[in-house]
Amino acid sequence: MAIKVYLEEVLKRNNMTSKELCSKIGITEANLSILRSEKAKGVRFSTINKICYYLDCNVGDILKFDGNLEVEDEE
Repeated sequence: MAIKVYLEEVLKRNNMTSKELCSKIGITEANLSILRSEKAKGVRFSTINKICYYLDCNVGDILKFDGNLEVEDEE
């Protein structure tokens, strides 16, 4: 995947569990797990905003571009 997710590292740095973050930002643990495992096809800016607010981080701390172009298969 062209976008790497470093949410786990930022959670650890903030001594917060994913369950606690889910409670604060109002999403299910299953949806956060999809994001953490880099299987999400998209994420709302409002969700990223809440994650960054509660983890006191920047978007670049949790999402990084790996330099590769990801091309989705057309079905």
